[in-house]
Amino acid sequence: MFWHNLPTEMQLLIVGSLGNDELESFSRVDQRTYQVCVPAKFRVVKLPSLQALERFLDSVPRDYFTHIEELDLTTKDEPNAPCIPTSRARADPIISLLAATPRLTKLSLKTEGWMDKSIIAPFPYLRNLRDLNISNCGDESLSPLSERLVVSIAASLQNLEVLSLDNISRSQYHAIDLEGNPDIPVVVGDVDIPDHPILGSELALPSLLRIPTLRKLTLRDTHLGDERWTTTPVACRLEVLDLGSYVRADEDFNSLCTERIMATVGPSVAEFSLATAVSDNLFAKPTDTPLRRLRKLHISPFFPVDSVVDTVSNLAGSPIEMLSMQCFEEDVVDVCSALEGFLSVRVERGPQFFDKLQRIDVTVATNQDAVEPTIEESEERAAAAERLQSFCRDLRLKSFVVDTPPTPDCVKPVTSFTDGKRFKTRSMTI
Repeated sequence: MFWHNLPTEMQLLIVGSLGNDELESFSRVDQRTYQVCVPAKFRVVKLPSLQALERFLDSVPRDYFTHIEELDLTTKDEPNAPCIPTSRARADPIISLLAATPRLTKLSLKTEGWMDKSIIAPFPYLRNLRDLNISNCGDESLSPLSERLVVSIAASLQNLEVLSLDNISRSQYHAIDLEGNPDIPVVVGDVDIPDHPILGSELALPSLLRIPTLRKLTLRDTHLGDERWTTTPVACRLEVLDLGSYVRADEDFNSLCTERIMATVGPSVAEFSLATAVSDNLFAKPTDTPLRRLRKLHISPFFPVDSVVDTVSNLAGSPIEMLSMQCFEEDVVDVCSALEGFLSVRVERGPQFFDKLQRIDVTVATNQDAVEPTIEESEERAAAAERLQSFCRDLRLKSFVVDTPPTPDCVKPVTSFTDGKRFKTRSMTI
């Protein structure tokens, strides 16, 4: 057979160009062909439950695990699954898989609250892992996920560059500022998490800034009120910062936390995603702002529309080249109007105000509860988009305004621009 006479490198190149269905069919030609297909079949693996993980461990040869480069792992139970009595028993299959994936470069770990501290053990050996996402998909008030645990995991990775944390809870051990506050859940009983070789017992969220390899940090739906954000020595050079708001705190508190972190890591940040208003005029002057390298500003769909003009104006000290805003479909008219208001201010303030600005984009986030718009509403939104684009053309700015929501790839609406650059990849789903 001519196929089997090809050099191995050429076979792998051909197999790597196949789509999911083509790869699956081709791998069934014969045993030799299947073995050539194994690296491609197992490069990206998705396991949507703890039981799926257990089946994967039972049915897939362990030496195949070494081909996994991207892993999407959820630890929730399937409906009617037998109860796993202890957190250690739930952690064991995760540890078993991670310990056998030396090529792993990207890991998404979705859990429902607390994970046993033993989960930390394999991470120091994942030397190729550069992109880590940890999300608590449970109710924070019932199943909080400790900041001490996730900081220890992140700091254990030798080459971590991209870190995304969602719905992480403060630890009582660090959260002196939350004493006596019944509205903010805190984690108790996590003092037994071992000290880190470098961070020691300082495993609060601000210690993430001491990870020297970190380049992109995303923090969403997490309490960011720890004052150590202003005092922790910054060892990393963050290029991308994505800060979401915390649902249990008010807008003023979220803004204060955002501004505090911006001021701390600002000197190296080139791209920033914002979910709260910025009222501090520290960022308005080129001579004062810490955000002297900021080129791309993204605004999330949860941002208060009536604060757009003031917030963007307060960031005038940065050399922003691209401004993009994401909104829900029902907010398209208000967002376009707000951006027109900002452009009017730009005209009034003269050529030095946002002189580096080159483009403005508006995209629409998916809203699971959205109501089908009427014909009149659709026409109104289209007209608002056209007015904004026309204004941009008059100012010789590029613009892209989308009034149709994209196809969702998860249950939650998109809330991060920096996380939204997705490419279709082949995956093995159990």
